[in-house]
Amino acid sequence: MDLVRALPLLPCLVAFAKVVETGSFTAAARLLDATPSAVSRQVARLERELGVRLLQRTTRQLRLSEAGREVLGHCRQLLAAAGAALDSGLQHREEPRGQVRLAVPKAVGYRLISPLLPDFFQRYPEVDLQLRLDDRPLDPIADDQDLLVRITEQPPAGFVARPLREMDFVLCASPAYLGRRGTPQQPQALAEHDCLYLGETPGDQRWQLRRGDRVESVTVRGRLACNHSGVRLEATLADLGIACLPAFAAEAGLADGRLRRVLSDWQYLGPYQGTAWLLYPPDRQLPAAVRALVDFLLERLGPTPGSG
Repeated sequence: MDLVRALPLLPCLVAFAKVVETGSFTAAARLLDATPSAVSRQVARLERELGVRLLQRTTRQLRLSEAGREVLGHCRQLLAAAGAALDSGLQHREEPRGQVRLAVPKAVGYRLISPLLPDFFQRYPEVDLQLRLDDRPLDPIADDQDLLVRITEQPPAGFVARPLREMDFVLCASPAYLGRRGTPQQPQALAEHDCLYLGETPGDQRWQLRRGDRVESVTVRGRLACNHSGVRLEATLADLGIACLPAFAAEAGLADGRLRRVLSDWQYLGPYQGTAWLLYPPDRQLPAAVRALVDFLLERLGPTPGSG
């Protein structure tokens, strides 16, 4: 029998199995929250579609025919498989397990997400993560992602948006470089230095800095332009110049003295700044594994991040 004809008969198969299990149409009807006549009609329809008698009915008992015994075996397998399918779905909803797809900007993934993975995997041993590093503004649905992080001032409409942290840039250099070339005291002095800049567009050489209501623009030059903050950071630590770096990428070097802030009373204005938002579709039945990652990232990277 083809699937199109078989699907409407599934309730009939259930009714038949429950009649045999309980020993009567009345008991099966109570179990299925139906009337005995409705259950009887379902069994009769099944027999009519199959063209065989499944139950021998008497006033006192029901007896399975040979065909009925064979069909009953398949019914039991079908019900067991259905129960297993439902249990599997419930486990995904109630227990964190399965794969989660997360897309984040490259620097965020490398500097912020990657160090947290051992703790996440230890906490949730049944959850796998597919981590995509991409600086383009992706869409959770169109790009087939469960979650994504986007850096923007205003999150897009139509998604749940949870703020993780502010993404600011700072100007830094190594003590050795500043000892050799001097420390700029005003933005215009940057034009006399080797600067490590983004290099994605010609405008990236035009640095803008703000202090209060005052905005200064300066065209910088340097021997290295790179659109990956990790490379700019390593070049800065190697004494190659003054770099614009995400604050989170520079914080370790600033803390241990390998880097020093330059023009710390000025705010660097440029791309990839704003709030890092965690985005996902507004699904009330969010899988437990996705919910676990959302809560974990908010705990560790949110406005009040954990100290671990």
